[in-house]
Amino acid sequence: MSLIKSISGIRGTIGGLQGENLSTFDIVKFSLAYGLFIKQNTAPRGDKYKIVVGRDARISGEMVANLVISSLNSIGINVVDIVLASTPGVEMAVVSQEAQGGIIITASHNPQGWNALKLLNAQGEFLSKTEGEKILALAETNNFEFSREEDLGYRVVNPFINLEHIKAVLDLDLVDRNLISARNFKVVVDGINSVGALIVPQLLQDLGVKNIIELNCEPNGKFAHKPEPLLENLTRIIEKVKTEKADLGIVVDPDVDRLAFIDENGEMIGEEYTLVAVADYILKNFLVIDKKNPGKYSKATVSNLSSSRALKDITEKYAGTYEASAVGEVNVVEKMKMFKAVIGGEGNGGVIFPELHYGRDALVGIALFLTYLAREQKNVSEICQALPEYFMVKDKIELSADINLAEILKKIKIDYQTERITDIDGVKIDWADSWVHLRASNTEPIMRIYAEAKTKETAQEKVNEVKSKILAYIK
Repeated sequence: MSLIKSISGIRGTIGGLQGENLSTFDIVKFSLAYGLFIKQNTAPRGDKYKIVVGRDARISGEMVANLVISSLNSIGINVVDIVLASTPGVEMAVVSQEAQGGIIITASHNPQGWNALKLLNAQGEFLSKTEGEKILALAETNNFEFSREEDLGYRVVNPFINLEHIKAVLDLDLVDRNLISARNFKVVVDGINSVGALIVPQLLQDLGVKNIIELNCEPNGKFAHKPEPLLENLTRIIEKVKTEKADLGIVVDPDVDRLAFIDENGEMIGEEYTLVAVADYILKNFLVIDKKNPGKYSKATVSNLSSSRALKDITEKYAGTYEASAVGEVNVVEKMKMFKAVIGGEGNGGVIFPELHYGRDALVGIALFLTYLAREQKNVSEICQALPEYFMVKDKIELSADINLAEILKKIKIDYQTERITDIDGVKIDWADSWVHLRASNTEPIMRIYAEAKTKETAQEKVNEVKSKILAYIK
């Protein structure tokens, strides 16, 4: 498996040959390159630079963290090691710890055997494509100057970051612990034996949820199922919600930046609708946010090109404006800032609520959604039935080194030139009642094919139609 270097960081399978997998050598090389980039592009506080490092519970995580931290220390950078932490927790810690950057050691939704370095700037946000390219160039120079013993950086362990993250969520104006507690929810949590196993039950307790049923809540890195929160991976929690007659099932990925819900009937609310439901609540209560910070936010929303049209429909329902970005959190955040969006995210269950921070955050999504349920005095299925209804089909094609994806996409654009085409990220084809988006994954060697329509059958037909053309061009 080749290393994947993208706006989502440096990602690969652990072990194997140097340069072909995420080997020990590659972990050290890219950690040093990132540290050098930070020293070249930011100002230290005092006489030292500081970087926050946290990891999910993957089996390789501790080993990777030790390599990363030792590499940074070796070039004179201090490290705040927050050990087991979510991606949003590390993002917020960069700011609270007044650090110059952060590294999250997680391969997110990728299966066991994978790991990655996600790289942050001093605002706790993902690096831009240009910044990432500079780090890749530095890594290839092998021109690192190491510190003398008296100038080495040091490691400080801070185990309280998760609690600080939870407290910040609870302090939000649109999170109401008293209302949630009064509803006496019964909630099933699938922590996939990673960081969510620690922090999601703790968040629920602090929100006043008294009846919490835990599944896969040992943070040992032994994932109980494929980590991507898709229907086929969630049979156990679906059964548990039904047998326990729970109000809600909560599913997170290994680094807790993606979120999916199961309703009281054991029906999965697709990842796409996590953001849509939360946005409905935020836009309905926009005046609360605007009163606190007049003019700071507009009634705008942002999601990426592969996300559901339902967010656009919900936004326009409240007389707001919707904008679409290229796929990738950094692209969504950039456009959110441009339009002062009050809520945004990605259709993979990623909610970005800038009142807390500019990062996908399952914890804030959980707290806002539970408050919405409590205020509306409705169950999950009733909330979701009121949202615009679309059906999405997701497919993929494995990519080998000899496939010229750019040429294939160029041919597809010609095939559909009479339709509305967007090509800021792959190719998206829009019809009046449906769309198809084709793009190379940032995290795996595949082409993603997403389609959405008013019926599942139409969405599947669109996928089949476009996929058959692509396969013909490959042959």
